[in-house]
Amino acid sequence: MESLAADVTTMIRTPLHDTHVRAMARIGTERYLKAGEWLAHAGDPITEFCYLIDGEIEAIDPRTNARYGNASLGPTQFFGDISFLSGGTAMMSARAVKDTTLLCVARDAMLDLMRRIPEMSDIIITVYAARRRGQLESGRASLTLIGAEADRNIRRIASFAGRNRIPVRSLTLDEHEAEALAHQCNIGAPRPAVIFGKTDVIADPTPRKVAALLGLDLTFDVDEVHDVLIVGGGPAGVAAAVYAGSEGMNALVVEDMAIGGQAGTSSRIENYMGFPTGISGADLCWRGEVQAMKFGARFAVPRRAAELSVRDDGTFCITLDDGAETCARALVVATGVQYRRLPIEGLERFESAGVYYAATDVEARYCRDTEVVVIGGGNSAGQAAMFLSRSARHVHVLVRGASLAASMSDYLLSRLNADPKITIHYRTEMTALHGGDELEGVDIRDKSTGQDWRINSTAVFIMVGAAPNTGWLSGHVDLDDRGFVKTGPAVGASSAYATSCPGIFAVGDVRDGSVKRVASAVGEGSVVISSVWDFLENGD
Repeated sequence: MESLAADVTTMIRTPLHDTHVRAMARIGTERYLKAGEWLAHAGDPITEFCYLIDGEIEAIDPRTNARYGNASLGPTQFFGDISFLSGGTAMMSARAVKDTTLLCVARDAMLDLMRRIPEMSDIIITVYAARRRGQLESGRASLTLIGAEADRNIRRIASFAGRNRIPVRSLTLDEHEAEALAHQCNIGAPRPAVIFGKTDVIADPTPRKVAALLGLDLTFDVDEVHDVLIVGGGPAGVAAAVYAGSEGMNALVVEDMAIGGQAGTSSRIENYMGFPTGISGADLCWRGEVQAMKFGARFAVPRRAAELSVRDDGTFCITLDDGAETCARALVVATGVQYRRLPIEGLERFESAGVYYAATDVEARYCRDTEVVVIGGGNSAGQAAMFLSRSARHVHVLVRGASLAASMSDYLLSRLNADPKITIHYRTEMTALHGGDELEGVDIRDKSTGQDWRINSTAVFIMVGAAPNTGWLSGHVDLDDRGFVKTGPAVGASSAYATSCPGIFAVGDVRDGSVKRVASAVGEGSVVISSVWDFLENGD
């Protein structure tokens, strides 16, 4: 299966060309470090691109203040990772091993240069992406989570980090290393915690606090008006960002959980053109995010749109869940759909404590060698069942109808039927959940026979229903009776993606009549930008 980047060995030696260095020298400045001086500390804002002319720089693990593996850089190499594109914070510290000369270019100037010299951009991004892959695979990270197995809040942060490709190190409460780290951080006995670097304990940790620490959530200039604001970071929103950036638009994407949206929870997509061995939804969308950032698009995560207002001059302003406001001349609605909560007593109590809405490596970790229940009849449910069967003792797929032929791709259904660790239960439903702080079992009913039975399961994955995320639109566009956004001929618009409000466009699963497939969403997100451009240029 395709991974998110080239192999980590790519980072060892991929030099920039002499012409690239000369271009940087025209806009950069030389900087000198004596042996032992710091170039950067983990958590520092990334404000410049640094290329080594002479000397040696070592990447420093902020947990130990020692060299990170074999990460030493010499002449013709450059420091940093993919956070440079987003303007985030440094994941690693850097220190001069010996007297060192660097060529440093301000971040904005460097991004502009990369846009003008694609060959240089390709080298830098390939190396940066490979380094991020290396951090994810190494098990070493600046961010440490303790007690995800016992605390649903830490588990939510683990899921947020995993889906956003943030390197983390996860320790259980009973590990000796967790005890040593707790003592080092002066937090007493090991308890659920999030620690950055060596001793920085994040108080009352949340995904938003982690994002702020890493520079992912962005702060907004109240006077800035973007060309286009894209609400939703699924395949449609990311594709729109790629094309908006490539057209030179000032584009901002606002996403409330993770780039990839619902598609990002798919562990393996095999029918997307260009990836014959398959690719996870998160990796596919991560590649798109990097591509969009290369063109200058920005991403703010996790930021939820709460309300839409329109100024007298036609500017669209989004109020976010924390009260912040950001505005744009055009708006692309790409908020997709969300799996609906089943009307079962106590369901919310077990969310992130046995009830999940995504099946990634993080969730699979909590259901190893157990009975697992997957509820749903679409491709996402099928992919989840196949993925979870690798680690679970057995996977039970509950399907409301009598067949999956109309809702699931044939290749996927064939694999489910052939896997001895998977059982499909047709015309069945979950009726109750049992447990204390964690899920311990569920009741199942066969609607054909009326028979009830219990599965002793600690993990239920709900992937059913498609409720559109449109409440924040505040009545500014026409919706159908299910809450999906009406577009095109249904509202008298010439563009297939225009809504009833000029300047607001809708793409992907949130759009009434859309095809609920990743490829379709990518296509819509790509095409809609031409309509956005026409609106910005001509007002129609």
